Amino acid sequence: MRDVLRPGYRQSLFHLAWMCLLSSMPQGGAKVLEKTFEEWMRYRDECLRRMASEPYPAGIFCNRTFDMYACWPDGSPGITVNVSCPFYLPWFEKVKYGLVSRRCGPDGQWVTVNGSQPWRDYSQCEEETAATVEEVGALAQARSAVLLAPAHQRGADLQEGARRLMVSFKVLYTVGYSLSLLTLVSALLILTVFRKLHCTRNYIHANLFASFGLRATSVMVKDALLERRWGMELVQVADWEALLSHEVALGCRAAQVLMQYCILANHYWFLVEAVYLYKLLIGAVFSEKNYYRLYLYLGWGTPVLFVVPWVAAKYLKENAECWALNENMAYWWIIRIPILLASLINLLIFMRILKVILAKLRANQKGYADYKLRLAKATLTLIPLFGIHEVVFIFATDEQTTGILRYIKVFFTLFLNSFQGFLVAVLYCFANKEVKSEMKKKWQLWKLDHPMLCCAQ
Repeated sequence: MRDVLRPGYRQSLFHLAWMCLLSSMPQGGAKVLEKTFEEWMRYRDECLRRMASEPYPAGIFCNRTFDMYACWPDGSPGITVNVSCPFYLPWFEKVKYGLVSRRCGPDGQWVTVNGSQPWRDYSQCEEETAATVEEVGALAQARSAVLLAPAHQRGADLQEGARRLMVSFKVLYTVGYSLSLLTLVSALLILTVFRKLHCTRNYIHANLFASFGLRATSVMVKDALLERRWGMELVQVADWEALLSHEVALGCRAAQVLMQYCILANHYWFLVEAVYLYKLLIGAVFSEKNYYRLYLYLGWGTPVLFVVPWVAAKYLKENAECWALNENMAYWWIIRIPILLASLINLLIFMRILKVILAKLRANQKGYADYKLRLAKATLTLIPLFGIHEVVFIFATDEQTTGILRYIKVFFTLFLNSFQGFLVAVLYCFANKEVKSEMKKKWQLWKLDHPMLCCAQ
């Protein structure tokens, strides 16, 4: 048998990759696809040896074959042939008593669908799976494989529904990050160009905008690299070996490291915003320039202290694929703990600042309704600035959520994280009175300097 895959068989191998990716998600098995492919190669070789050694029957029969999923013996016409679920499946222990079936037609030909794809019922060999937030990006990249998977077989509707959901999630956060990136770049230009806006407060806002922009860029770059990797045309079995090689994964691993750094930096610039506003409200006397340097170290330097150990752990212990999945969750806590710590500190500062604002509003209130309105406005303004919404999901971890609850968590986390940059840029730049006043002045000056253009309009 040649290592060149015929179209129908190629689809079966694509389908295998999709199922392996799905299987690896909940358990965080980063090496599952590599191990599965190695086992698949062993299964294929054993099948070919068995087919070569067994004698052929007399009369009309369906030829023995290996259809890239299971090994089939010779079949009698009009009979459904059953074989055990292949042992290379990552979840084989759960389905080892299951069977996969094919039908032998009365003409001695295996039954096909659409004239080329082999009909096969492997519903007893499947495993239901669910996805986590970190896995949605990797899962969505496999959609090109799923599009080629046989949709007529039993259980395909469930897989198609999961695929569409994952692709929808990817579209959602891609639109969110793209919109956020556009507004963040515009906000950064405004804060940089207008000199009267140069102050410590706006410098901190600019760094927060930059962290949001880098986070959005890193996510889109990672997706593009994964798209390129999983979008490779797989014509030969050797192409799978190349796909799973460490050399091909270097680019997406680098993107994964950059993304984790940007996410951490984003959270620690939230913390800088909280610390600065707290010190401002309690009336502390300090030198802004000296503290601004410390803010830079906290925002951009602290993430390095956690990303470097995480990279070392991944390289030494889980150096497989794109480092997007987690076989040992202890390594993932190297990244998660500092994020949770920053979020909890932000929550404490948020509550303290609300208490200060509440006291000042009570002292200067003119009317009860106006007082409540201003308090609500201050609260809603501080939530996106400090990233307080993430505290909601601190205790609802990926390991504790299952089924529909997990998908709900994934949706809200992706939606809030991707559109948060847009919301922060609008609230703290485009809707800021100081910024609007400065832009209005610049516009008036520009019209005075270009009277001909204004008159022509």
